[in-house]
Amino acid sequence: MPGLTNFLAEVRSLFVPDPDGKDGPLPPILVSMTVVTGLVDAFSYLTLGHVFVANMTGNVVFLGFALAGAPGFSIAASLTALAAFAAGAFGGGRLAARHPHHRGRLHSSAAASQAVFLAAAVVLAAVGGSPVTAAFRYPLIIALGISMGIQNAAARKIAIPDLTTTVLTLTITGIAADSSAAGGSGSHSGRRLVAITAMLAGALIGAALVLTGQIFYPLVIALVIVAAGAVTTYRLGQREPGWVSGGTA
Repeated sequence: MPGLTNFLAEVRSLFVPDPDGKDGPLPPILVSMTVVTGLVDAFSYLTLGHVFVANMTGNVVFLGFALAGAPGFSIAASLTALAAFAAGAFGGGRLAARHPHHRGRLHSSAAASQAVFLAAAVVLAAVGGSPVTAAFRYPLIIALGISMGIQNAAARKIAIPDLTTTVLTLTITGIAADSSAAGGSGSHSGRRLVAITAMLAGALIGAALVLTGQIFYPLVIALVIVAAGAVTTYRLGQREPGWVSGGTA
């Protein structure tokens, strides 16, 4: 069954990557960043009032709802999230320009910067109460929006197919549209399904923790994941392996 063999090979390559391959350790790190997206958006949507800080497509839709007067949605919250995300993406773009040929340094510096804002969000969420008081809502949206903007800008520059860490619409489209049944050359369904599962897992864990535990727990987990990724790419990238530039060692 070549289809199943290819599927399993794709999944394995994400979790047990070739250290001397074209992308080195970056695929599993980007999968972990996809989990972070689920964790953070679960927190923001459930505790900050129907607003996303990572999925900006949803935020634009929410802004339309708010402009139409739909209850439970806020024009100010959606605009704040969009502006904070754009600011973070700008910062991530500056980091990408500083490290245009070294994906290890780009990721480690971007993840370290992201971790700073996530740490600030953890503190704000811990002292902001449950439910989050009005005084802490917008600082949390800003801190988290900036952090996720940085992540997305870095992932875009690292540029590993189907591992955008946030956008799944094209990933799901690709599974169906590129399948051999649809006349395509192959859907790379292993990699794409892992990305979908990673975000689902993050959202599930984040929502469960918000609903049954301390609301800041999802942010703590996200911070640990991001910090671990920063340390990994910093240490492994120091040897100047081929994957830092997208080549082979």
